Amino acid sequence: MSVNEQATGVKKEPSALARLMIDLGPLVVFFAVNAWLGIFAGTAAFMVAITAAMLISMIKYRQISPLLWFSAVMVLVLGGLTLWLHDETFIKIKPTIYYLVVAALLGFGLATRRNLLKMVLGTAYPGLSERGWQLLSRNWAVFFAVMAGVNEAVWRHSSTEFWLGFKLWGFLPATFLFAIANVPMLMRHGLQLEKAEEEPPVPPSQ
Repeated sequence: MSVNEQATGVKKEPSALARLMIDLGPLVVFFAVNAWLGIFAGTAAFMVAITAAMLISMIKYRQISPLLWFSAVMVLVLGGLTLWLHDETFIKIKPTIYYLVVAALLGFGLATRRNLLKMVLGTAYPGLSERGWQLLSRNWAVFFAVMAGVNEAVWRHSSTEFWLGFKLWGFLPATFLFAIANVPMLMRHGLQLEKAEEEPPVPPSQ
């Protein structure tokens, strides 16, 4: 942090790469350690990595995003139960709970005319109209609800190895492709990509 930032108290916004590393870095650690040492070691590494990500975000940028807070609580609580009870079920249901809660929050925001997605990501979508925010929130709410159902179906009816592979090669690509698919709609509703410092962010997959 620069002297000027310390004096003014202005938060430094992370770059697109920094945000991606903070949000998805712990997940990469989870997959890597799991492939080497198994799901329980991977879970422990996940807990350490997401704690480190929060500390880096706070020290370097003086902020922790709401999604990172929520994800960290989920990882530490359900990961802790996974290790304590030596039962991998808890880490497997974490994505289901995460997706359902986020979908419910977005739906609640739309129902009460308080767009929660806009409150969290507003500066990342310059020029987007209120209608655009409503459609984006609706789309992500539906997407996360579907992802929750898919996660339940996969972990309940397949091996741990298949579930992990599906998270890596199914959930992550699906999230990025869905974000890209929304761009034409966003541009029709005022999104001005040329004024943005980066492309619209992708909510982290769990």
